[in-house]
Amino acid sequence: MGNKLGNARAQRRGTRHRLAALPRMRFLHLFLAILALAAVAACSDTPPTATDAAATPEPPTVAIATPEPTARGEAYPAPPTRTVSPAPYPYPAGPTATATATREGAPTVIAEVYLPAVREGVNTPTPTPTATHTPSPTPTPTIDFRAVRAQLQTEGQDLGFVKMGFHVGPGGNQTGIGTWMERLNAAGVPFFLKSVDNAGPLTEAQEMVRSSGVPHTLVYRTSGDSYDTPDYSLPPAEAARQHWERHKEAFPPELDPGVVWMETINEVDKGRAEWLAAFSLATAQMALADGYRWAAFGWSSGEPEVADWESPAMLEFLRLVGANPERLAIALHEYSFLVEEIGHEYPFKVGRFQQLFRVADRYGIPRPTVLITEWGWAYDDVPPPGEAMEDIAWAARLYAPYPQVKGAAIWYLGPGYKGIADKVQLLIRPLTEYALGNYFPIPLPPAQEPIRPEQYAPPP
Repeated sequence: MGNKLGNARAQRRGTRHRLAALPRMRFLHLFLAILALAAVAACSDTPPTATDAAATPEPPTVAIATPEPTARGEAYPAPPTRTVSPAPYPYPAGPTATATATREGAPTVIAEVYLPAVREGVNTPTPTPTATHTPSPTPTPTIDFRAVRAQLQTEGQDLGFVKMGFHVGPGGNQTGIGTWMERLNAAGVPFFLKSVDNAGPLTEAQEMVRSSGVPHTLVYRTSGDSYDTPDYSLPPAEAARQHWERHKEAFPPELDPGVVWMETINEVDKGRAEWLAAFSLATAQMALADGYRWAAFGWSSGEPEVADWESPAMLEFLRLVGANPERLAIALHEYSFLVEEIGHEYPFKVGRFQQLFRVADRYGIPRPTVLITEWGWAYDDVPPPGEAMEDIAWAARLYAPYPQVKGAAIWYLGPGYKGIADKVQLLIRPLTEYALGNYFPIPLPPAQEPIRPEQYAPPP
């Protein structure tokens, strides 16, 4: 997270901007109450007295409360039925809104954008219950994704899932994470889970992989000064050997290295791209020999530069990664650094993975497996749930057409960072419902669609 701290000033400006909007909502409520009293007075034969005004009931307010954390398995209300565009991958429409109350009591708007790009066949925007739903005890009727995939394949397309997941650590607030895993696993929906210094959630998840066969993407990293980055003073091969041995010793024995990806470096020095390419090539060779799944780099959001992907050592490394998509991957971080604008400078922060794919296409290299091991807005803040889900829906649409992108881990359910876990925890259940109720028709592999960033224009 080191490079993200430098964006605190911009994030604070965004926070002030959002806080400034709250009084306007309170004035709106007061204004509506005054209008209601005036209407009562206008319909009376005599002017209302002070006693009459006191006896007049306040107009009722309608709000859907954001649910508090509950025990695992407790029902969560499904979002209301929404209308979506039949166009492929449209950016969700603006708010045809539902009011919801925050913990502080100030109303927020949940835009009706939980269901973008859902369709059956060609022009029907939502699946029909008889064709794609099976009876389910869960709040959201679970789509029969197997039947949907079979239908799409007859049309020359494939099924794309919602790939947004979570980043956990030791402690924090993970209430509901087990239910999220269980429900997606039961529906056959792959989930993406990254954990640092905490093998517990991954141990549970890997057992789901073994028992159900659903290809969940699981990532583990050991953190600390001696683990986050290699020793740049050494030759790349020697630094790789020492760093790899250190991480192998720290890898939890209860985790299966054939199931769980190991991520060994985090937000590396972008000025050493050529050195890191040689270091990563040596590490990848050791990971393959030792039977591990390994993800390289963990580049910060907005890194690296395009030219850094094109050096001779980097291209050699990318060829090895492209030839081993189930064993080697590129780890990226994609943040906007602004709570109020997830698409800020798109596609140079969120969406930057497309630069890597363009380079691979240019040199005839298979697009590498990509793990977005940190994704979000600011290092210590997220938007309110309604706004956050609108941004998540946009990102889900962005990543869906690329089978090489296995998922994105929303930062952060772990400790510290001004208690961000309590805010992200509120997204677990809405994201569960969204992932169970949505899919994206995508090109059939191995076809690689041209990358057109304008197709995924960020929010206005």
